[in-house]
Amino acid sequence: MISINQVFDSELRKQKKEEKKRIKEEKYYLASQWQLMGRKLLKHKLAVMSMIVLAIMYLGVIFAGFIAPQGLEDFSATYSNAEPSKLHFVHEGEFIGPFVYGSKIAYDEYEMKYFEEDTSKPYKIDFFVKGVEYKILGFIKSDVHLFGVDNSDLEEGQDPVALFLFGADQLGRDLFSRILLGSQVSLTVPLVGTMISFVLALVIGGISGYYGGKIDTVIQRIIEVLISFPTLPLWMALSAAIPAGLPISQVYFMITIIMSLVSWPWLARTVRSKFLSLKNDDYVLAATLFGVSDFKIIVRHLIPGFMSYLIVQLTLNIPTMILGETSMSFLGLGMRAPATSWGVLLQECQSIPNIANHPWKLIPVLFVIVTVLAFNFLGDGLRDSADPYK
Repeated sequence: MISINQVFDSELRKQKKEEKKRIKEEKYYLASQWQLMGRKLLKHKLAVMSMIVLAIMYLGVIFAGFIAPQGLEDFSATYSNAEPSKLHFVHEGEFIGPFVYGSKIAYDEYEMKYFEEDTSKPYKIDFFVKGVEYKILGFIKSDVHLFGVDNSDLEEGQDPVALFLFGADQLGRDLFSRILLGSQVSLTVPLVGTMISFVLALVIGGISGYYGGKIDTVIQRIIEVLISFPTLPLWMALSAAIPAGLPISQVYFMITIIMSLVSWPWLARTVRSKFLSLKNDDYVLAATLFGVSDFKIIVRHLIPGFMSYLIVQLTLNIPTMILGETSMSFLGLGMRAPATSWGVLLQECQSIPNIANHPWKLIPVLFVIVTVLAFNFLGDGLRDSADPYK
């Protein structure tokens, strides 16, 4: 038999459930567009995974010097084209933690060089070790690295034992370290270039769409001329104009400007079309009648109306810039030694025999592919979230 207390508790739970549902609905209808976009984006699994991957990538950019066991200029001719090191944990039946063995050069029947492990003595991998000096964010100096090989008990005349997680290049430089340090160029040039092109597109496209008339005609003809050039040959032509022998910082700046100048026309056309569709809306006409300046109308009323759409377009443009920088550096028209980027690292892959004998040199391609896919998936998620009411 059901008691009065049970009925009362049941009704109370039902009322609480309905109240929670009502509060949830109120939050939904009172939420801003950005809040609705954020909620829908978090439901897009690929986009969330891509954000995590990109966050890890850019953390690696910031702390590349700390994570990389070697510096950009460290090399050892002894380990030229060395294959990836094998990590071990047990030596002669005893667990001693992560370590590597030393290597000795041997030759096969075709006189091809390869490396054999000298299992007589383990070399432990220590954490937070001293090494080459580097800078975090360009101004925080440090010489502490996340990990490195303990070479304190090397025999006299013996070359230092090195840890090559991804193998070594032709000059005996650690590929893992160079991929991390190269990401500081390959992941920041497209990002900075996209921001510059975003500003150019907003200013030029906004003027074209808002004022119209002869200004619009002139700007559109200029944009059509720029768009008519094939992107990659235009990149190559502008990159070839960079004088040889410039400092690395100036080359970085020039490459960024080149990528910005090539990519802004497409986004400017998008901005123009949005201005044309919004400038005659009632709220814009009301602001004009009240004497609001053109600058305030553009900044406070027009741009916020389609900012979410622009962010989606920017996210989808970044992969194109990443591939552009990688292509230019691969062809020797972008970043050049002693600087490095993923495209510079792939220059050794121009020879098919080199790839066949040392396939680990293709590892930078995997980083390019993962980064481009992550930005594309994030762009797809943002595009689906841009209209949160669907």
